Amino acid sequence: MKNLSYILLLSLGFSFSSFAQKKVPAIKIKDLKGNVVDASTFENDGKPIIISFWATWCKPCVRELNAINDQYADWVDETGVKLIAISIDDSRLSSKVRPFVSSQGWEYDVYLDENSELRRSLNVNNIPHTFLLNGKGEIVWEHNGYFPGDEDHLYEMVEKLINGETIE
Repeated sequence: MKNLSYILLLSLGFSFSSFAQKKVPAIKIKDLKGNVVDASTFENDGKPIIISFWATWCKPCVRELNAINDQYADWVDETGVKLIAISIDDSRLSSKVRPFVSSQGWEYDVYLDENSELRRSLNVNNIPHTFLLNGKGEIVWEHNGYFPGDEDHLYEMVEKLINGETIE
C-alpha cells in the first residue's frame, strides 16, 4: 500500500511539472503564403505569445479574434505580446483563410494546421482554444471557448506574465 501511495504521489508530481514545462511541439504547419514552418520555433524576444486556434466557420472564434483585434495594437505597445492565430480549416477550406483574414483586417501572424496535427498534439478539442506562452515559450495558461469579456481576462494574464507574477 505504501508503494502504491508513493507511486501515485510521484506520478502526480510529474504531471504537474510536465504541464509547467509544456511547450509547443515540433510540428510543421504552413503560413498564408504556403511556407512550411516548425511550430516549436515560435518566439517573441522573451515576451509572451498568445496562440489562438480558430476556423473561418467558427463564429465564436471570429468574435474573439475581432474583440482582441480592437485592442491588439495597445496590447503590443504596452506588453510586447504577439498573437499567432492557427486556422484548423482543412485543405478544402484553407484557400478561404487568407482572403478571410484580409477582410477582417487582422494583423496577427496566421498559420494553417490543415491536417490538425498541431491541434491534436495540444489536445485542442473545441475552438476557440487559446494558449498563453511565457517568454521561454512554455505554455502557462489555456482557455477554451469565448464569451464577451474573455479578452480582458486574457490581457490580465499577459500583464501578470510581464510583471513576473505567477499564473494559476
